[in-house]
Order: sequence, then C-alpha cells, then structure tokens
Amino acid sequence: MAGEGRGCCDTHLAHPRMPRASRSASRFTLFAEAALAALVVVCPLALGGAAGWLLGPLVLLSGAAAVLAAIGAKRQGQSLRVPLLAVPLAMGAGLCAVQLVPLPAGVLRLLSPEAAALREFALVPLGLERARPVSLDPSATWRELAKHLAYLLAFLATVQVTRSRGSRERLLAVVVFTGAGLTVVGLGHALLGVKSLFGLMLWMHARPTLVTPFGNPNHLAGFLALASTLGVGLTLTRGQRSRALPYALAAGVSGLGVVLSLSRGGIAFFAFGQALLALFLLRNRRASGEGAPPVWARSAAALLGLLGVLMVGAYAAADGLWAEARTADSVEKLRQSKVALWPMLADAARAFPVLGMGRGAFEAAFPRYQSEPNPNTFTHPENAVLQVAAELGALGLVLLAVAVWGFLRLLRREGLETVDLAALAGVAALALHDLFDFSLELPACAVAALVALGAVARPRERAVEEKAWCARPSGAVLGTGLALTALALVALVPGRHRLGDAEAELARLVTSGASAREVHARGLALVDLHPSDYLLYRLVASAHAARGREGAGEALALVNRALYLAPLDASSHRVAARALLALGRSAQGFLEYRLAHEAGDATVLLGEALPHAETLASLTVLTPRSPATAVRLLDALVNTPGRLALALDYSGWAREQFAGQPEAAALWAREARLRILRGDLETAEAARAQVERLAPDALDTHLLRADVLRAQGKREEALRALEQLLARFPGNVALSFQLAAQQLDAGLTRRAKDTLQALAPFITDYAQRARLLAMEAACLEREGLLSHALERRQTAARLVPGADAFFAVARTQEALRRYDAAARSVHEGMRHLPVGARAEAQAWVSRLEGAERERVDSRRKTLSEDPREAELEYLLRGPGVDGEARDAR
Repeated sequence: MAGEGRGCCDTHLAHPRMPRASRSASRFTLFAEAALAALVVVCPLALGGAAGWLLGPLVLLSGAAAVLAAIGAKRQGQSLRVPLLAVPLAMGAGLCAVQLVPLPAGVLRLLSPEAAALREFALVPLGLERARPVSLDPSATWRELAKHLAYLLAFLATVQVTRSRGSRERLLAVVVFTGAGLTVVGLGHALLGVKSLFGLMLWMHARPTLVTPFGNPNHLAGFLALASTLGVGLTLTRGQRSRALPYALAAGVSGLGVVLSLSRGGIAFFAFGQALLALFLLRNRRASGEGAPPVWARSAAALLGLLGVLMVGAYAAADGLWAEARTADSVEKLRQSKVALWPMLADAARAFPVLGMGRGAFEAAFPRYQSEPNPNTFTHPENAVLQVAAELGALGLVLLAVAVWGFLRLLRREGLETVDLAALAGVAALALHDLFDFSLELPACAVAALVALGAVARPRERAVEEKAWCARPSGAVLGTGLALTALALVALVPGRHRLGDAEAELARLVTSGASAREVHARGLALVDLHPSDYLLYRLVASAHAARGREGAGEALALVNRALYLAPLDASSHRVAARALLALGRSAQGFLEYRLAHEAGDATVLLGEALPHAETLASLTVLTPRSPATAVRLLDALVNTPGRLALALDYSGWAREQFAGQPEAAALWAREARLRILRGDLETAEAARAQVERLAPDALDTHLLRADVLRAQGKREEALRALEQLLARFPGNVALSFQLAAQQLDAGLTRRAKDTLQALAPFITDYAQRARLLAMEAACLEREGLLSHALERRQTAARLVPGADAFFAVARTQEALRRYDAAARSVHEGMRHLPVGARAEAQAWVSRLEGAERERVDSRRKTLSEDPREAELEYLLRGPGVDGEARDAR
C-alpha cells in the first residue's frame, strides 16, 4: 500500500491517558482485525514459523488484512497512515527484488565479485552460462521477498486497525493469550510425560525442555517474553480488576514459560524488558506531573507479582537452570560461544559490501567463508546486525539504522499509554535478544513484534500530532495492496524450491543406484537453482567416484567446486582423496585424507586412509601436526598383521618429527614394544630408558619396564613389579590386563581369574569388555572348559570384530573338532585383513576343510555298517548340514 501524497492524519480530542474510542469500526476493519489475529495465532502453531507451508497463509492473511483495512478506512472516511517504520520494510522488499535481477557478467563483477567468481569458476565450465543475479540462492531470496511484502502489509494493516481502542486491545490480547496458551501446551506435555508434539511429531534435532510448536527454546522464550510484557501493559491499562485479572494471569503464565524454556538469553532479555518497562513507567510518571493518575503503585505491584511468578518458575526448573548456567559460567566459556563466531561472520559479510549475498542465502553461501570446523549447519549468523550486513550489504545496514531511528521516534512520541510502553519495551528486548539469536527471522516472533509496533505507530487521537505520511484510501491504494499481495504470491512460485529438498532428492538418487549420467543431469538442474550449495556438487562427484578410475576425472572436477564452496567439508575431501587414488596420484590423495581429518572427520584416517598407505612416504603425508594422532596411527599399524616393518619405520619418523612434545614418551614406548616383538631386546631397553627419562612417574613407564623384564626372561621379577603396581593403582584397566596376562603365562590361572574378576566393575567400553572376555576365555581353556571359552570368544568377536578375535574363535572351535565352524570363523577374520596378508589364513581354511572332510568320511565309513538307517540317512544329507549341529547330535 503506497501513499498518494503527504498530509495530516485525522485526529480527535480525547483523554490523555485513555483515549475514547472513535465511532464504531467498519465491518471491513473488523475482518482485517480477524485476519491479523489469525496471523498471530497461526504463525506460532506452524512450528514457530519454521513450517515450509506457512508462507502461503502468511501472504494471504497479510494481504487480506491490508486490503480490508483500506476498505474499512475508506468507509469511515479515514486516511491511511504510513509510519517511518514501514520504510525499511518496503525498501527491504525492494532490495530483495534488486538482488534477483539477472545481471550481465561485467555488472555482476562490479556489484558482487564473489557472485561473479562463483559463476565463472563453478557454473560456466558446467555449461550454465546464463546471466546470474546477485543472490547466491535465488529461491531463498524469492521467499524472503514474499515475506517482506507480507510483513509490510501486515504492519500497515495493524496501524490502521488499531486506531480503534477496542481493536487495539483485542489484537494485543491475542498475542498475550497465544503466549499463555503455548505455555499451557508445554506444561501439559510435561505433566503427561509426552516428548513428541501432541503425541504425533517427535523433534529430530531439537530437544526442547518445554514441548510446544516451537522447536527452538530461544525463539519460544522470545515470543513468550513479548507476550508477557504486553500482558503487563494491558493489566496496567485496565482500570477494573475483573478485566485486568485475565491479562495478569496470562502475563504470569507466559513469564513462567520463559523461565521453563531454559533459554539463557531469553530469560536475561526478558528480565531486561521488565526493567526497561519499569524505567519507561517511571519516566512517564515524572513527565506527566502531579495531576497524573496514580498508576505507579499498580505498576510496581504488577511487576512484583510477575517477579514472584518467575521466582516460582525458577525454583521449579532450578536443576535445568543451573545446568544451563554452568555452560557459561566464565568469561572464557562465553568467549567460546556464539560471540566467538562474530569475527568469522563479519569476514563473510565483508565479502559482499554492496548488495550482500542475497536475502535468505546465508545457509547456502556461508560455508565458503567458514574458517573453523563445526559439525553444525549455520542457517543464520544469530546476530541481527551481521545477518543484515551479510545478506543485504551496506544498504541493509542503512535500512537497519532507519528502523532504529523509527523506533526511537515512536519512543519519543507524546501521549504514549502504558500498553504502548509495554509494547516498546517488549520489542526492544526481543530485538536485543536477536543480537545473539535469530527469532525475528521467522514469522512467529516477527509478526507479533510488527503487530505490537503497529499498535504503537497508530494515528494519535489527540489534537496535537506530528505530521506523518498519509494516503487517502482511493482505488489506486487498494490496487497497490492487491498488487503487492499478488507479487508476494507470485514470488512463492520460484521460491518453492528449497535447499533441503534439493539435497534430499539428489541424495536419494545417488543411494538408489541410479547411473552417474542420470545423477549428473539431475544434479546440474538442481545446481542451476542453488548454485552455491556445495553438497549438490559433492553428491554428483560421489556418483562419478563410484565408477572408479573411469569416473575419477569428472569426480575430481566436481568435488573441486564443492571444496571451493566449502573448504572445510570433510566428506568432500574424502571424495577427492578417492578420486586421486583412483588416478594414481597417491600423495595428493593422502593429503586430502589428512585434510578430511583436520576438517572434523574422526574416522577417516584409521577407517579408510591407513589401509591404502603402503609406504612411509604415504604415512608422513597422512599424518597431521598432532602427535596424539601419530600415536593412534602407529597403534593401528602394530595391530594390523603384516605391517610390523612399516610400523617400525613410521615410529622412527614420528619420534623425530615430534621430538620435544609431550607425546614423545608415548612414541618411545611404542618403539620399545615394537622392538620386543622383533626380539631386539637391546634396542628395546634403550627405548625404555628414553621413556623413563621423559616420563619417570607415568604408569605406562612402569608397565613398559615389566614388559622388557618379561622379554628378557625375568618373569618372576616382572610379575612382582606388576603386583606392586596394582596395589598402588587399584582398578587400573591396562595394568590389570597386563598382570592377568603374565599370571596366565606363569601358569597362575586362579590368580589371573581373580585379577580379572576384580577388574570387571571398572570396564567402561566395548573394547575393554571384549578384551576381558578374551582373557577369561584363555583361563577357561587352561582349565579345559572349551565350550565355555568358545562362548566368551564369540561374544568378544561380536563386540569388537577383528581378525584376531575371529581367529581366536576359530582356534577354540578347531580344538573342539568343529572344523567347518572354524573355517567359517577364519573366513570372517580374513575380511578384516588386507588382501596381501590373507595367504596364511587361506592355507588354514584349506587345512580345516580337509580335516572336516576326513572327519565326515571317517564317520560315514564307521556308520555305513551300522543298522541304524535313520542316522545314516541324516549323515548322507550332504555337506551343507551344519557341522556343529552334527556334533551336538
């Protein structure tokens, strides 16, 4: 709705504190009020404004409210006020439209060098050569355009509708009671112990303490804080207690919800809002003079009552609040929280100084500028200033300054009522909360704040009023409102393409086994819609990488684009490493594996990269600047059959590379144990001396000394040393295991079992449990209880599958003459071995299969003369019958 010209809004004389209502409102104005009320209620119910289907109803209800309000104003002979706060909304929508205009390459390079670089590097080589807009995610910007237009229409409609005191009170009451209703819903879920929303929808990632349609507790706290503050204002406005009581109760319930949400920022800024309201009321009391109505006492009583409710809520949620407080109980922890991300976010904003990266494009575009690994996806900067700077550029900051100026002008207006002051205090607290959050980016809080501001920005019913931009409700104005509504609806058509939907569609296509050509074609179509989404490039690259050497070139070209857009994406580095290894470029491939590890992939080195590393040069490239990681790599090499020589070479390199660092002692200890395995006891003793020099008091130093003594044949001395250590370190897992192993070697089976039994309560993970079971099995084997030992070894192999675990099962089965079962266990163990290290295991399988055939043939020969034909028929069923079952029979 645009103004036709500038003029003075119509005014009426009224009491300075509670203006009388104007003549009865038009039914069109009442319909507009109903549309706004529906908007206030629907937005929070739509998952706090996060539901994808909400934008359609948002545009329709906002447009209907604006057009109906204009018709109502025309029927009543009123002009339409256009406050200053409407300017940033309108200009923001205009800026979104500018960001969507396709520009020639030269103009794009001038206005947005980053967008031009993306086009030239990522899109043009793929054949996507058409002109591109400034926005790096046009679909999201189309949705933001529709949202900005809807906000503008809703705000202007509120300004007009709330001219009537009754409409104003009812509309603000909808906000208040919606907040109270949300709190009641959350309390109901808590009382019933229901963790899913209405028992139907379980939050996937969010774990809100108060289950409501809001998945984000910070957004819930922001909405409830505004509702509670408005409730206090309405309570103080109503003269009769009977009419003020519902508002007071609703304000208290909403305030209780703020506390129970356990949002630290929400609680802090809610308290700030109440203090700000008290300050406004005090200033208003002093400015009004002695003849002002005595509202200060009631104001203090209301605020103290609300404080009492909050104290009750804080007591009820004391444990949760204390747990939240401990997560930010120091300056250092606060520095490492959201505030620590501000420099990185500011760098992203500086890359788009003129027009920004595109409204709504932050989620897609930010990974390009992320400088620290983080497992979470940043959908918003969680800082309103940085959000505007990044998405709208310098012009956006100007609009933000205009919005602040407009707010301050409202605050300085004469004749503000108590509810107006409450609205301003609540919106100010919500806006300041958005310096650490993004609740105003979603419609629930944004619409509530616009309704509150629109009620304050309404034309004053006073004789003296400042001039304002006004428009007569002519046909042109109505046409403008309809045109803006239609434009917002049209914007939803290209805005229907969402980033998450595109990623999910392409991921399904890749996992379904579709051909690389099909994935490539669909991927390019989706990239054309979302050019800055790195995940689309990576998914197409992974489809090509699955083809091996044939598709490695295309995979590498595409994954380079993914890494250009997200340098810290660990999965993209994995895909690049696979493609490079397929092309025979091993050094670069192992470097990519290392970069994947440094980007946060904790399993890539041991799980995928290490089995491919066959030389010391590959291992040195693979090792990051972390001695702890080098220790883990060395342990993995030692535990892999056939790689002992490579482990020794790597140990020497790692000791030299990380000399002087705290983990150097651990590397020397590994060197000593490797030398023991090789039988080089003199070198092992020298390495042990180095460990004792570097870490004389460490437990591992004493354990290593016992290992060396045992290797030197001094078993009794080693055993005594370990027993003395166990007295000093009772319950130590590594020490107990080593002591039990040496007790077994010494034939002290009963003492070994006692040691393991005492250790059982201190086991903390599957690996330790598997080792405990394996050692118990060894004790049982010493006692001849092979069946019980087999059960424990099978359980250990299930807990921690590995070649050694399955081979131990096979040895026990072989001792029980279950040769076919033993052969299967050896086959299971072979799966965990490198291809080049399976020869000995294959020979073992052949021997077991031969033994099984001999056993079966011998049994058949023995029973062939037996008259029991049923048993003979059972034996002649064929070799597919399970050997264990025959043994049991």
